Amino acid sequence: MDPAPDAPSDYLAVNAANWDARADVHVGPDGYDLASVESPDWISQVVRFDQPRLGDIAGLDAVHLQCHIGTDTLGLARLGARVTGVDLSGRSLEHARMIASRGGASIDYVQSDVYSAAQALAGRDFDLVYTGIGALCWLPDIRRWAEVVAGLLRPGGRAFVRDGHPVLNSLVGLTVRDHHPDRDQQPWISGPGQATPALEFPYWETEQGMTWSDEATYAGSGAVASPTSQEWNHALGQIVMAVLDAGLTLELLDEHDSVPWNALPGLMVADEAGEWRLADRPERLPASFTLVARKP
Repeated sequence: MDPAPDAPSDYLAVNAANWDARADVHVGPDGYDLASVESPDWISQVVRFDQPRLGDIAGLDAVHLQCHIGTDTLGLARLGARVTGVDLSGRSLEHARMIASRGGASIDYVQSDVYSAAQALAGRDFDLVYTGIGALCWLPDIRRWAEVVAGLLRPGGRAFVRDGHPVLNSLVGLTVRDHHPDRDQQPWISGPGQATPALEFPYWETEQGMTWSDEATYAGSGAVASPTSQEWNHALGQIVMAVLDAGLTLELLDEHDSVPWNALPGLMVADEAGEWRLADRPERLPASFTLVARKP
């Protein structure tokens, strides 16, 4: 990714335009796999991964924050939840409604940024607040996010998050130049000329975040008309403490060695389920995490 020189002053407008542009690419022929959404048995790859930790959600009132084009939202509906999707991008929601219609699902979609979701949803509360993969990095303040989630939950309701691990979000693939002396005893350590993940981006939340300009997106082909975006990383401890300080009770925190996109091109391989992990020593990288918390 190419870093843009200056951070945009209005990150919501900038990111909304970016995701409006991405949405059209993601529903294109090389984008998301939408060929089978009409099948009543189709559930998105992401939700299939989440299903063992989600448990039985049939009959629950659920809201999917940052739902994008609604493939995972449809997956939640297929598992029996009554789902509302919320997203910043109006163009994404146009596609989400089309996908829900193709899938024969009744899903309510509301356009809103996360921090305004409670007002946009007119005070409704839910049994399940679901935040899917690749979502938290678009939010500048993780504590404010947790407060919104807690406010949307009814007593006994759960927050469910699976997202890219903040360690993964801190990495870039680089080529090793020098021999490290520890390699004399541990020869599997990457040596000169070998590519390896390197910590180069902030791990903890920063005020300004990072601004990017990318004409390509992670799925599909074709240039993105509004390439500028702004992102923030949030340390795992910051995420957990934000949830606890918002009054929720932590029930599960699980780290995974895989993530459902090629986050480090040239260093990762995909399995049959479409999960990507390091080709070499995947046990060294927490690539994603799942967090479940309940409102007392």
